[in-house]
Parts: sequence; C-alpha cells; structure tokens
Amino acid sequence: MPTIEVYSWPTPNGHKVHVMLEECGLKYEAIPVNIGAGEQFRPDFLAISPNNKIPAIVDPEGPDGRPISLFESGAILVYLAAKTGRFLPAGDREKFEVLQWLMFQMGGVGPMLGQAHHFRMYAPEKVPYAIDRYSNEARRLYAVIDKRLERSEWLGGAEYSIADIATFPWLRSWQNQGVVLEEYPHLERWFDTVAARPAVQRGVKVLADLRKPVTDDKAREILFGATQYARR
Repeated sequence: MPTIEVYSWPTPNGHKVHVMLEECGLKYEAIPVNIGAGEQFRPDFLAISPNNKIPAIVDPEGPDGRPISLFESGAILVYLAAKTGRFLPAGDREKFEVLQWLMFQMGGVGPMLGQAHHFRMYAPEKVPYAIDRYSNEARRLYAVIDKRLERSEWLGGAEYSIADIATFPWLRSWQNQGVVLEEYPHLERWFDTVAARPAVQRGVKVLADLRKPVTDDKAREILFGATQYARR
C-alpha cells in the first residue's frame, strides 16, 4: 500500500484527516508543519497548499494511478471516502445528507468556533463584544447539533460518516468555547461515543506531542499578525 504524505499540525482541522486515515486503515506518514514557526509559508508547502493552511496530502496513487495533492480538510475527507468506499454513502439521498452536515462543519462550526477560541483565548486584548458574539454563536451551533442528534444517531444519518469525523475534533475544546457540554445531552452522548472509537483515539494523538501553548510574541505574530496576510 503506497504511503500517503500528510502535511499537518495537531489542530482540529489536522485531526480530521488523521482520524480519517486511521479509520480507513490507510498507510500514511504525518509530516509536521509547525504553524507557530511559519513553516506553512515555505514554498514547498505552498506548492501543495496555496492557501498556506494545514492539512494537505500527497497520495502517490491517485484516481488515475498518478500522484495527486489536495488541500482543504473537507475536500481531503471526501477524497479519502471515495478512495476507500467508506464513511460516505453511495446512494445519492444518503450521500447528500452526509455532505450537508460536512458543509455545516466547514462553513459554520470550524470558522465560528475558531473565532470563539481566538477572542476568548488568544486576542491581545479582551473585546467583550467579540467574546459575547462568538461564544453565543458557539452555543447556538451546539444546540443545532444537539437537536439533530436527538432524532439521528449520527450527524449524517444512520451511519458514522465523514460528517462526524469532521465535527468531533472541533468540539473537543468545548470548555474554551464557553460551552457546558451537559446542557446538550444528545450531543454529549454522540461525543462520548465518537471519543471511544479506537481510530479516533489514535488520530487525535498524531503529532500531539509537538504542539506547545502559544506564549511567545514571535509565534503570536506569525499566527495572528501581519505575516499571515503577506502576499505570496
């Protein structure tokens, strides 16, 4: 089995792909891209991830037998599901049910919880308006998920899917998002079930020992300052 190269860092978006690879039993090599040190701006990484974001993959055995590189975690999940025939239903009705919840994660859960993290944990000054706005939006999104899981075992329907794989890593830091997990009992049931899966437990450990708290000014500037906005 060819080895898939995964250029990544232990963030929620990185862990989505780590978990998927573990769930699918694919052979892969996790290549760290230290985003606090600015490694995401290196030309070799930009060649496969022009948006300078992790994760990105290179599969030496793409759909036509030739190498393929992909960026954007959601696209990678869809690709790996298609490659293995797992975690994305074949039937159109079931498939689009899963994909709408995957897009919900990509367009809502990730960006909004990311903003909640930023203003609650990392912003150089406390901005009450921003903290309230994104904490309230985090709680609203949790409520949407909780209501969905009240009537569905999994986010995408009857089966565990890439919608669950994409969403779970973002909810692992619920304390930092101003959320009390016990207030969302159906989500909490789902969360505990996903967390107990052996492949998930392996996936969230990938590169985890490399991540350190953001404490120095240089890392803060790289992650949140002018460096990330430079034209490349």
